Amino acid sequence: MSFLLRVALPDVPGALGTVASAIGTAGANIEAIEIVEHRDDGSAVDDVLLELPTGVMPDSVVSACHLLDGVEVLWISRYVVGGNLQLDLEAVEALTEEPKAAVTHLVDLLPTVFRAEWGALLEPDGDAARVVNATSAAPGLEHLAGSWVRLDQPTRLEMLDAGVATLVVGAPVGAHGRSVVMGRRGGPEFLDSELARLAHLAALAATIARG
Repeated sequence: MSFLLRVALPDVPGALGTVASAIGTAGANIEAIEIVEHRDDGSAVDDVLLELPTGVMPDSVVSACHLLDGVEVLWISRYVVGGNLQLDLEAVEALTEEPKAAVTHLVDLLPTVFRAEWGALLEPDGDAARVVNATSAAPGLEHLAGSWVRLDQPTRLEMLDAGVATLVVGAPVGAHGRSVVMGRRGGPEFLDSELARLAHLAALAATIARG
């Protein structure tokens, strides 16, 4: 069973290895690791994709990490989107394979690249907006659409989906008022670095699509 662990740890040599050893001691197998953010306080945030064998509980991994000095588990949850982590560079390479469809393809990549649950593309429709494209797990976005008309910068928004908070972020894409948005139901929180990456990928997708 795959889980995504988001952990804050000291940004010093050997810290990640120590965390990896603790995870292994707890009985989990590490499938992939990606550095999400370097912080000004000397810490880093990493995403770790884990495979937990039968009988190994997520709580045991959390407890093992919390025994380490300076290590904090920010999030752990089942992870079923794509089954892997994907680097931004790999996403850009995928966007160039079919340039005219780059923006639409970016929407499909958002869940894997950002460990989000869903992604969508919105465009202005009068005073509101309409959904142009969305991944299969996207909730009904009609009540959000008006809030995402003509974004001029990466933006955070929180919505409720069946009573559970879903964290949503969006960024402008192209010159026609379109926006790409993505959401995580319950968390983890979107970091400033993730908003910057989203804006960068959205701008690249628009440039690729223009040729």
